[in-house]
Amino acid sequence: MTGPLRLALPNKGRLAEPAIDLLRAAGLDFELSERRLSATVANADLELLFVRTDDVAEYVADGLVDLGLSGADLVAERDGDLRTILSLGFGACSLVLAVPRESDAREVAQLTGQRIATSFPRVTNSYLEQNGVDAQVVEVRGAVEVTPQLGVADAVVDLVASGSTLRMNGLVPIATLLASEAVLIGRPGSIDDERVGPLVDMLRSVLDARGREYMMMNAPAASLERISALIPGLSGPTVMPLADPSQIAIHSVVERSQLWRIVPALKEAGARDILVVPIEKVMR
Repeated sequence: MTGPLRLALPNKGRLAEPAIDLLRAAGLDFELSERRLSATVANADLELLFVRTDDVAEYVADGLVDLGLSGADLVAERDGDLRTILSLGFGACSLVLAVPRESDAREVAQLTGQRIATSFPRVTNSYLEQNGVDAQVVEVRGAVEVTPQLGVADAVVDLVASGSTLRMNGLVPIATLLASEAVLIGRPGSIDDERVGPLVDMLRSVLDARGREYMMMNAPAASLERISALIPGLSGPTVMPLADPSQIAIHSVVERSQLWRIVPALKEAGARDILVVPIEKVMR
């Protein structure tokens, strides 16, 4: 083990700012220069390197860095021995096959003999082979969506989030090749580095806390069974006695999206003085 652990991050694009936010939420202390080329983490044996998004997986595969933060789509396209260590819960998108609105093709099999433009040729060729479709894959860098209008291709395989760009260019998705999100990646032996485990644990603690709230309430002791069924918590609710032996305090972690449904049911079960507070991290 020589030098700090090196983590490659996208220097711009849809994954860049959420990645920095995640690292800071995990408690890592670092300052970014105006040019944002690299940063030393003050409270961990870690160095951050900011590179082109398309280069992250390559740097990891070549051993230039120990870990990388990239999109699952780019990892799939990179023909190398990379390991996904942790899914990071942001940057969700899909790699889809789309055709012009006026095209007769609405199934993948109908694209036999046609041209498909994409910046993901490896994933596209693999998908076509799996589906028994003999089509020509045209590798394109840049605006893939306009290639049918230019007569370069009959269909496209492109990354979409909302699908608005496809619609603006008159394209209709007919199949999804893969779902993607931001992932932490490394080589097969990366996880063996003793510094990786604590980093992964801290990142996971932030991810586990997102979308959850900490709920506290007082309730009749006789209502415990009903309330426990409503808020099972991560490992079951925490129950504590109060000065009045007929009353108890109940603490639990709940899904934020379920609060609108849970709170009325808790009140009906006898819960009172309900307090809901945000969670920064969940350490398992």
